[in-house]
Amino acid sequence: MKSFAKINIFLKIIGTRGNYHEIVSRFVLWRRLFDEINFVRSDKFSVECNNQNIKNNIVLKAKEALENAGFKDELNEFFSSHKIIINKNIPIGAGLGGGSSNAATFLKMTNEELNLKIPREKLYKIAEQIGADVAFFVSDFEAANVSGIGEKIEEFKDEIPSLELFTPEIFASTPAVYSEFRTNFINKIDANLANKMSNLTSEQLLAGYKNSELNDLYAPCFKLYPQMQKYKDMFLSGSGSSVFCLK
Repeated sequence: MKSFAKINIFLKIIGTRGNYHEIVSRFVLWRRLFDEINFVRSDKFSVECNNQNIKNNIVLKAKEALENAGFKDELNEFFSSHKIIINKNIPIGAGLGGGSSNAATFLKMTNEELNLKIPREKLYKIAEQIGADVAFFVSDFEAANVSGIGEKIEEFKDEIPSLELFTPEIFASTPAVYSEFRTNFINKIDANLANKMSNLTSEQLLAGYKNSELNDLYAPCFKLYPQMQKYKDMFLSGSGSSVFCLK
């Protein structure tokens, strides 16, 4: 199954919840870039990935979440004769949600392949335990307003212009970028602007706002990674380093 990337058209931080950040954001599914996940017959269970830089793959966390949700026997039986193979194309540290997408794709694949018959609302609840963006990828929405710490998903019938995506060879640490925002930019919070943006189409947002206005992580990302300066006129997705522009 294909595991698609996402782009954040806008991302506003409106508060904090413990170590997490409350956001309002427009997520758009980016079908032109995807990983692939396969269940393959095997005498021994394993998770194999073509990217050796990935440790403690989030798919294992998703597997554990399904087991804890009451499906341990079904998963043990199936994966006693299958392994998971992940072909990564979505760069890591790029703000495109590759790991979260992999986890969500695993949930949906397992639900279908093992005929677990888990309803979508319950899958959302399981997804919340795995990571902030996983629920969006479970939804299969082309575009959605995402809020809370990523667990609140509301489909948005969007007008998405033609975009071009670029991913520099720069690893942007999501925890580091958010930490930089909390330390030096938290006084920039504007919940009213965030709510206004959530009612606009992607076309209106990209035409009406600067890149630094659309994404609250733009300033901390570019501060932490000065090599991003050559992309300063583009829009930033998530915590970076991927950027996009109108085609």
